[in-house]
Amino acid sequence: MSNALSKPCTAFCDQQRLSSGPLIEVALTVKAATERDPSTMVLVFDDTTGRVIDLDLRGGKAEVIERLSRPPRPVAGRYRPQADEMPEPACDGGSERRGRGRPKLGVISREVTLLPRHWEWLADQPGGASAVLRRLVDEARRDGGTRRQRRAAQEAAYQFMQAIAGDLPGYEEANRALFADDRSGLERWVATWPQDVREYALHLAFGSERQSSGTTDNEKERL
Repeated sequence: MSNALSKPCTAFCDQQRLSSGPLIEVALTVKAATERDPSTMVLVFDDTTGRVIDLDLRGGKAEVIERLSRPPRPVAGRYRPQADEMPEPACDGGSERRGRGRPKLGVISREVTLLPRHWEWLADQPGGASAVLRRLVDEARRDGGTRRQRRAAQEAAYQFMQAIAGDLPGYEEANRALFADDRSGLERWVATWPQDVREYALHLAFGSERQSSGTTDNEKERL
């Protein structure tokens, strides 16, 4: 199964969850539901981004699968430079010949400009300045990755709530709690929402971290 067909998503009919799973399974479930009742209004959400997925469900099952399998079209007007138009890489000393006995660890030598107080602090650290700087960069990358994941989860929950819960009580307050990373506050404001909407919003926002006294074992199993 292609990546497009296996993309995890969830379909809602009004404010009740209709189906969750790979895109192809959800799409065919939605197709069957709308064929039984053409007035059925269904929204399909990407489980990663929380955004609505537009589906073309015309024709037979094979036609639907074929359309879903197509790669996304390139964005119109986006220009990609040719190889001979790419700028030349800056000369930073990284290509200089290594000295005899220098370990080949992929280390690149470049100039670092710091204030005197920074050099003094580095001089007092064990392992030397280079080791300390590498460690600081690795820590910053890990911390930055965690922050990006939190922002992505908040944005996904926001996209979903905006599409389906905009007229529910406590919507604005729920958004403020979401972006304040206030899990208990978010759970409090969505407590009166339809169960499926509440569960999915909290799942997008906090994933497996969504544990609270107000969440029953049955609700956890449904996710």
